[in-house]
Amino acid sequence: MFGKMAADMLGLSDVGSVIHPDHYDKVDSDDYVLHEDNEKIYFLIKSKADEYCFTNLALIHLDGTSAMSKKRTLRRYAYATHPISNVSLETAGTVDLDVEIKFTIGAVTLSIDVHKKHIEELKDLYKALMKIAEITHENSIALEFARNSLNMASSTIQSVHKGDFNVVAQFDAVNKAAFNWMIDTHKQYKVKDFGSIFERYINQ
Repeated sequence: MFGKMAADMLGLSDVGSVIHPDHYDKVDSDDYVLHEDNEKIYFLIKSKADEYCFTNLALIHLDGTSAMSKKRTLRRYAYATHPISNVSLETAGTVDLDVEIKFTIGAVTLSIDVHKKHIEELKDLYKALMKIAEITHENSIALEFARNSLNMASSTIQSVHKGDFNVVAQFDAVNKAAFNWMIDTHKQYKVKDFGSIFERYINQ
């Protein structure tokens, strides 16, 4: 008991380990993965209090209050609605026991301490998260351009003299075309599944 309390007080309980894929089915996070929707775990960090489960669709965080408590809060951050940014990796110093990977997902900033023996695995995760952040950022710019283009086209149509065509007859066709175009554009630039990125960079 005293050992657990000391580890909690010193923060050692927050130093995580990278779990090998062979043991994914033994962690609590696996119960919350949407296997029915082809969701798959690609990287998992586990400490005494927390689990950080990176799937192709989302980050699942089982947030423990301390190593001594069994109470946990489940948080799910879908990449499509919680873009990743500000990714950094802090390597260990001479006397440090851990390395630290930091990133922002949506409005939440996370800092995860991992034992320095897992530095090579953390480098892979760092590259994957950096690439996801890059793709998400570029797609958000492209999507904004698409929206501006649609607004410009809409303004151009509205500026045409009503006598030049039958407004009522054309409105439904134009509206449907714009709607379908925006849906297709949104699908193209709002990536939900980053499985291919994890497969490219994660080597476990």
